[in-house]
Amino acid sequence: MTANGETSGDLPAAPVDAAPIENVTFDEIVVGQSASIARQLTVMDVELFATVSGNIDPVHLDAKFAADSRFQKVIGHGMWSGALISGVLGTRLPGAGTVYVGQDLRFRRPVGLGDVITATVTVREKQADKNIVVFDCLCTNQDGEVVVTGTAEVVAPTRKVRRAAHALPQIQMIRHDKHDALLRKCDGLEPVATAVAHPCDESSLRGAVEAAEAGLIDPILIGPAAKIRALAAAHGLDIARYRLVDVEHSHAAAAAAVALARTGEAEAVMKGSLHTDELMAEVVRKETGLRTSRRISHVFVMNVPTYPRALLITDAAINIYPTLEDKVHIVQNAIDLAKVLGVETPRVAILSAVETLNPKIATTLEAAALCKMADRGQITGGILDGPLAFDNAISAEAARIKGIKSPVSGQADILLVPDLEAGNMLAKQLSFLANADAAGIVLGARVPVILTSRADNVRTRLASCAVAALVAAARRPALALNAAAAPLAAPLAAE
Repeated sequence: MTANGETSGDLPAAPVDAAPIENVTFDEIVVGQSASIARQLTVMDVELFATVSGNIDPVHLDAKFAADSRFQKVIGHGMWSGALISGVLGTRLPGAGTVYVGQDLRFRRPVGLGDVITATVTVREKQADKNIVVFDCLCTNQDGEVVVTGTAEVVAPTRKVRRAAHALPQIQMIRHDKHDALLRKCDGLEPVATAVAHPCDESSLRGAVEAAEAGLIDPILIGPAAKIRALAAAHGLDIARYRLVDVEHSHAAAAAAVALARTGEAEAVMKGSLHTDELMAEVVRKETGLRTSRRISHVFVMNVPTYPRALLITDAAINIYPTLEDKVHIVQNAIDLAKVLGVETPRVAILSAVETLNPKIATTLEAAALCKMADRGQITGGILDGPLAFDNAISAEAARIKGIKSPVSGQADILLVPDLEAGNMLAKQLSFLANADAAGIVLGARVPVILTSRADNVRTRLASCAVAALVAAARRPALALNAAAAPLAAPLAAE
């Protein structure tokens, strides 16, 4: 939060037209003179102070822990109030050129989130031989209650300074708690029986084991049994409790994983150390695969620190140059997933390079067609708009400036990309340049397919398994209904 009360995710830099800084020299200072600043304590302030100071006492950061503490709530660091006193001395009185010599503070009352603290310094005495000034220090909260008292001793400047305020850098808090919320959605769900195809390197085997230990999946490890056991022993992974299906090579592992899903023994398929194409070839195989009436597509679930909601990007991994007909299925798969994730009415931005129809840009015409198909009930459950350039999709302000009236701009839950190349680059830019957390899932098959990468961290792997667990749990009532109606029929994907 800034001094003027802003509470956005970023702390803006000082404006270029900010009031100039002017100090008070030793000769100008008089006993009894005072100055103050006020600031409200926010979660961001607490986290920033913890980051800079290294003080990560959970009484400042963990609401559950703090509830059982002496004060029964999260409180700010005591020296946060002390830093406000430093702010007064360095910017107001005496101001620029002040040298801190010493400080003696007593913390009288805790400062909680939302409290507005006013820090005041008052000149007690001057020592002319060394240009030293001693200040009485007082911090009070919004109710006038004293929270800090003490004294500060400084060497006051002797040279008058008047200059423009220094522009501070913008600070962005990068959190990874949105994936934690995704994992919490799986609390109470039964682990999903998951056929893990060829987990024959540390990354893929560890990912499966960690997802199992988190209660998300019940892995069926498929591959050369001796190799998997040796790999587990080499890296200290306990796989004794998990079913192990011995097959000779990666191709056989992919086929066996798909076969387990076809028979209902597995509710999900997870990629191990084999190539994506090898696994997906078995998934889409006409006679023995997991195809349904839906086009199979991939969805990235991105949690971007600068965006207020999860952002689903599709398709960035399966369909290279999807047709209009393909995009109907791709967007419907994404809408259905968004609903599983808790979005009541997903908003879909259909991306192109421009936001107007242009016969020379085919994706703009496809966007218009998809919107009309949604109007006619051929795509259901979401609100579609397009074509939209990326800026207009995620920023209501950008759309306003361009005169675009859209029910999706600035509120998009789903980004339908023109093709795989655009989607893949967008997703990776968000991950590597915007510090986004990603999870991935393949939809449109009889069961969800978890595609992981060797570059994925633990958080990404667990989140992908969490998405699959939520999808599988949502399908169970439909599968039970289908089985009761036609016991001999093969299970179908939830439509």
